[in-house]
Amino acid sequence: MKISKVGVVGCGNISGIYFENLTKVFGNTEVTACADLSEDRAKGAAEKYGIPKVLTFEEMLSDDQIDVILNITTPKTHYSICKEALLAGKNVYVEKPLCLTFTEGRELVELAAKKNLKIGGAPDTFMGAAIQTCCKLIDDGFIGKPVGATAFMMCRGHEGWHPDPEFYYETGGGPMFDMGPYYLTALVNLLGNVTEVCGMNSISFPTRTITSAPKFGKVIDVEVDTHVAGLLRFENGAIGTIITSFDVCASTLPRIEIYGTKGSLIVPDPNGFGGEVKLSTTADNSFKSVPLTHIYANNSRGIGLAQMMSAAQTGGDVLASGELTCHVLEIMEAMKTSDTAKSYYKMTGKFKPARMSSDLINGSV
Repeated sequence: MKISKVGVVGCGNISGIYFENLTKVFGNTEVTACADLSEDRAKGAAEKYGIPKVLTFEEMLSDDQIDVILNITTPKTHYSICKEALLAGKNVYVEKPLCLTFTEGRELVELAAKKNLKIGGAPDTFMGAAIQTCCKLIDDGFIGKPVGATAFMMCRGHEGWHPDPEFYYETGGGPMFDMGPYYLTALVNLLGNVTEVCGMNSISFPTRTITSAPKFGKVIDVEVDTHVAGLLRFENGAIGTIITSFDVCASTLPRIEIYGTKGSLIVPDPNGFGGEVKLSTTADNSFKSVPLTHIYANNSRGIGLAQMMSAAQTGGDVLASGELTCHVLEIMEAMKTSDTAKSYYKMTGKFKPARMSSDLINGSV
């Protein structure tokens, strides 16, 4: 199989795990260049991970050796960088969210299709051992027909620990766009497409005061909803409840649970690849741990890109596809649209769920 040459745009904190996995874990990828607004940061990443070239983004686009652009910049630039890369004939994989609006997301997916290129995006945590095990349990009928789901991501926000928390309260931030992709991506892979959305949103605190270094005492104006509650109707008839919040001091609620006619399933934190899967059935009303059926239980970020490029060569399904990331983006946007209109939002987009093979060896996709 041909090794896909990757150009990484953005060398911030999350880039490290991508560099590590795309150079050392997955056998079909090789990072050949990196770029960042800070040349020093790009040079530091290149030295640390053995990346041959430090380029500007423009130089990357004209480099014929680069097959795919990994876009891990801030969400506000996701759309423009992805579009430029596609127009330059590069495949694209982007960190979450795909972009800031469903209209822009749909445009990128259609542009990729028009140019016969691949576009995909994070999160790819649903491709890990835990959620793929949960998918198999549901597919194999262990919980019967799914009837409902709950998903909760609730915390106090980021100003108490993050060194640069301003972004989380600006357009493109907030609990739904920041953490919602993990939960929604897991839910739609477990249960299928969403057909209707009902959302309610609020801003509990109009300002936030940073209590972490180095910006201790700085006051932030809050631009986005910080408590988002929604209902999701799935194509299979199941109804899901999701809450994402930066306004909750503490909570004991589970990350994700799936309920069926024959049993219930506890799904581990969708921000990780592993974790303990628990199943309870009508035959035994107690939750018991289930052995993981798939590999990749460790932090395997980058597996979505590696699998996308493998599918590009074989003609197989892309798991972390543009259609999937766009479906999730429409759901997130629908939460606000529904609240503003005081009515259900009818979904327009769909994706084709696909599964990881259970007989992979480490490094293969």
